[in-house]
Amino acid sequence: MSAEKLKIRAGDKVLTASLEKNSSAEALAEMLREGPLTISMSDYAGMEKVGPIGRRLPTNDRPTHAKPCDLILYLGNSFVIYYEPNSWNFTKLGRIESVTQKELKAILGRGNTTVTLELG
Repeated sequence: MSAEKLKIRAGDKVLTASLEKNSSAEALAEMLREGPLTISMSDYAGMEKVGPIGRRLPTNDRPTHAKPCDLILYLGNSFVIYYEPNSWNFTKLGRIESVTQKELKAILGRGNTTVTLELG
């Protein structure tokens, strides 16, 4: 399984994330080998940004306590960036490195945002 890094571009900021070692993260990495993916993300419940990835990936859902900076695959076809904690049955894709919750919230901003994912 892959231990690749993910680059997340949000505005003029670039965040780096470590990908999980599971079939879902590997499928995301394989998709990104075709090229970068731009996702329009909506704010949901004051705890996360969520947006469609345009195809279905395999899921590895299990009870998860998502923390700020966690990257989650929701329903197999949505990419989620958590900036507040939440617990549910999720598939963890990875985790953003070297950024605090406060910094992440400032980078993602209020309301809708657009991010671009690429391998890095």
